[in-house]
Amino acid sequence: MKIAVLGAGAWGTALAISLSSRHSISLWEHDAGHFAHLRAHRVSHFLPKFSLPEPIELHSTVSGALAHAGLALVAVPTQGLRQTLREMKSSHVPAVLACKGFEPGGHFLPHQVAEQELAPGTSCAILSGPSFAQEVAQGLPTALTLASTDKVFAQVSAKELHSQRLRIYSSDDMIGVAVGGAVKNVMAIAAGIADGMGLGHNARAALITRGLAEITRLGMKMGGRPETFMGLAGAGDLILTCTGDLSRNRKVGLMLAAGQPLSQILADLGHVAEGVTTAREVQRLAGELEVEIPITRAVNQVLYENVPAKAALQDLLNRDPKAESY
Repeated sequence: MKIAVLGAGAWGTALAISLSSRHSISLWEHDAGHFAHLRAHRVSHFLPKFSLPEPIELHSTVSGALAHAGLALVAVPTQGLRQTLREMKSSHVPAVLACKGFEPGGHFLPHQVAEQELAPGTSCAILSGPSFAQEVAQGLPTALTLASTDKVFAQVSAKELHSQRLRIYSSDDMIGVAVGGAVKNVMAIAAGIADGMGLGHNARAALITRGLAEITRLGMKMGGRPETFMGLAGAGDLILTCTGDLSRNRKVGLMLAAGQPLSQILADLGHVAEGVTTAREVQRLAGELEVEIPITRAVNQVLYENVPAKAALQDLLNRDPKAESY
C-alpha cells in the first residue's frame, strides 16, 4: 500500500522511516525551507540523526503526496490540522490522525476537526499512545492504539501499520484515545516542574496518579470509556511523557521550574510542545463541563497568570484532604 505521511516534523518523519520498510511512502512538508533541506540532505531538522530511506518520496504539495495513496497519516500540529484536512478533502483518501491536543480556540479534538473538514463518508481514525519519535525512528519496540468508530476501518488500518517493532492495537473509543493523548501533555509539564524543583519520586508518582484521575474525569464526561484511560493511550502515554527525558512537555516544566520565561523556553525548544496550548483549552472545556482539574489549573497559572512555579505547586499541595476518587 502507498501511505502518504502529511507532516515532516519529528513524529511524521519517524513514522515515515518506520513504515518505509514495508510500504511505499510519500512525505509532505509544508515549509519551503525545510522541504529544500530534506531534498538536499534526506535528513529532517527535527530528527537530525536519521536519514530518510531513499524509497521515500518527498512532496511540497498535499495533492502530490496523496496521489495514488490508500491511506493518509496526518502528523501535523493541531493548530495546522484544519488547513491540512481542507487541502486533502477532495482526495477522499482515508485518514489516520497522528496528532495530539485540542485545536486552539475551539477545544475540538483532532477527529472532531476531521468530521467538520473531510468529505462525507471519508474513513477516519486517531493514532495515539506512548511513543517518542526518536525511538520509533530507531526501530525500538513501540505499542500504539488506533481508534475509529468504524471498527472495520480501525482493524484494517491497524493491521496495515502493525509490525514486529510497531504494535498497533485497535479500539472504537476515539474520544477516550484522543483525550488521553491530549491532556497527558499538560500533566507532563506539571511533572517537569515537580522534578525541576527536586520534589522527588514520591511526588512524581502522586502527580502522575492524580493526573490520570483528572484525565479520566474529563474524558468520561466527554464520552470516553474508563478502560481506555487505563490503556496505552491513557496511563501508558502519561507515564512515558511524565518520566522520559525525551519528553518536550516535561522539558518545558523543567525550564519553568528553573525560572525561565515561557517565550524563551518555546524559542529554545525548537519543537512544538502541545501541552502549552492544550492546558488553556482543557481549562476552558473543564469549566463548561464542571470537571475538577486542579493540576491543569496550576499549570495554567504558571503558563499564563505569572504565578511562580513554586507557588502554584505549593497551592496544589495545600489543598484540603479528601477521599481518593476518580
